[in-house]
Amino acid sequence: MSSAHRDAPLDALLHPFADGPLRWPGEGGVLFLRAREGAALHALRTPALVATQPFRPEAERLERLGVDLLDEDALPEAAFPLVLVLPPRQREEARALLAKACAAVAPGGVVVAAVANDEGAKSREADLRQLAGGAIAQSKFHCRTFWTPPGAAFDGALVAKWRQLDAPRRVAATDVPSGGFQSRPGVFAWDRVDAASAMLAAALPADLQGRVADFGAGWGYLSMQALARCPRIASLDLYEADARALALARRNLAGAAVPAAFHWHDVEAGVAERFDAIVCNPPFHALGRGERPDIGRAFIAAAAAALKPGGRLWLVANRHLPYEDALGAGFAQVRIVAQAGGFKIVEAEKARA
Repeated sequence: MSSAHRDAPLDALLHPFADGPLRWPGEGGVLFLRAREGAALHALRTPALVATQPFRPEAERLERLGVDLLDEDALPEAAFPLVLVLPPRQREEARALLAKACAAVAPGGVVVAAVANDEGAKSREADLRQLAGGAIAQSKFHCRTFWTPPGAAFDGALVAKWRQLDAPRRVAATDVPSGGFQSRPGVFAWDRVDAASAMLAAALPADLQGRVADFGAGWGYLSMQALARCPRIASLDLYEADARALALARRNLAGAAVPAAFHWHDVEAGVAERFDAIVCNPPFHALGRGERPDIGRAFIAAAAAALKPGGRLWLVANRHLPYEDALGAGFAQVRIVAQAGGFKIVEAEKARA
C-alpha cells in the first residue's frame, strides 16, 4: 500500500486536525486504536504515536512506518491526551473499543472516532455520547467524525461495563468435539460454527497424516475437527492474520494431543514451513466490504508452495468464486469432492515429482 492510498474513514478522522476544530497535543503521546496506514497518516509525520491493530497485514504496514503497537486488552489507564479510534463494524466489539478509548484518555483529553456513513456512523456517535455525556460531530468524505467535548463527564460504570462487551467467552456448540468453544465478538463466525467450515470438516478424510496446517484458522474450528477426525496427524500449524482469533485458537486447542504451533501471519505472503496436508477456508473479504477473490487465490498459491510433493490441500469456498485457474496452476490433480448450500469442497494434490 503506497502513501497515496486513500482511506475515507482515516481521512475523516484526521480532517478536524487539518481543518482547525482540533489540535494535535503539544505534549504526551497519542493512542490510535485500530490504526491503519494511509495518506493522511503519512502526512502526520509524528513520532509520538502508538497504536493497536490485530490484523497482521495492517500491523506490518504500521510497523514499517515506525509505529509501536500495544496490546489492546492491556492499555494504560488515563494516559493519553488524545485517543483516535476507527471502530469496527460489529456492535459489541465497537462499543468495547470506544469504552477502552475513554478509559485510556487522560483527564482533559479528547477521544476522536470516525465511521463511514453506511457502516453505522450515527450509532457509534450515539455510543460515544452515552459514554462521554455528549459529542461534537462533523461529516466529511461520506463519513462521520465525532469527538468528546471539553470537560467530558465519562460514565465510569458504563465504560467499565462496555469494556467487557467483547471479552472472550464460551459458546456452546454440539458440532464441536468439546461441546463448545472460546470466542469473542468481532472475530469471523464468532458465535457459531461457519457453515462452509462445517461442510469441509465433514468431508475431511481419516487418512490425513503427518504435518498438517490450517490456513486462515480463525478461532480454530477446522483444526479441532481435523484432530478429531484424522488420528494420524502428527503436528498442526495454525496460520491466522487476526491476532484476536489466533489467541482464541490457542485456548481452544490447549489440550491438543499433538504439537500445535500458532502463527500470527498473513498467508498471502507465503509461509516458510512445509506440510503433508493443508486445510483451508480462505477469507474472501479484507477490512473492506467488497469480495476479494484475489485473497483466496493467494492462499491457494501459498498452499501449493508450502505442500511437500504429493501433499494435499482440502479447501472450501463459495461456489461462484473463481479459483479454478489458481488450483490448476499449483496442483497436478484437482477434484470437486462436494457441492451444496452454495459451497464447494475441493481436494487438490501437488505433483509427486
